[in-house]
Amino acid sequence: MTVGFAICGSFCTFHRIPAELERLKSAGYRILPIFSQIAYSTDTRFGVAREFVETVETICGEKSIYTISGAEPIGPKKLLDALIIAPCTGNTLAKLACGITDSSVTMAAKAHLRNERPLILAVSTNDGLGLNAKNIGTLSATRHIYFVPYGQDDPVSKTKSLVSDMTLILPTLESALSGKQLQPTLLR
Repeated sequence: MTVGFAICGSFCTFHRIPAELERLKSAGYRILPIFSQIAYSTDTRFGVAREFVETVETICGEKSIYTISGAEPIGPKKLLDALIIAPCTGNTLAKLACGITDSSVTMAAKAHLRNERPLILAVSTNDGLGLNAKNIGTLSATRHIYFVPYGQDDPVSKTKSLVSDMTLILPTLESALSGKQLQPTLLR
């Protein structure tokens, strides 16, 4: 079974991704890595982009897709059984909710959803309980979209921020493949 794993620019959560890729690999999934252009090329205080891309590609054993034209064949060729976006930024949530396809990740999602297969979102956004709350609501009610359980990561200092529990990516994937949503919100 082949799973796409798309990574958006919530750089502070990147350190959690390699362990989850390893978990998926150990569970027997073939993983096709997909990066937003920002995640693929931007060095930040959290790390050097090229090093992170190389880590992901090494774990997956596959070269990354990081362009719109690279992501477009995902739909017509039915390349994926499921697609995971982790971390899924507020920007990507908004684009998905409004049908905007202007990045490699949103193109991958659009192309994949045309095949009516699961799209799993692991949110990481500072405005999940703000302007993006409506987008989370819209996507929660959309067929074939599933959320990795999420909660507030810092309710005192970042009152609108939501982050998925990345350790629940594999169980969410397996549940989504059966057409079921895990309890999407966590109490912290």
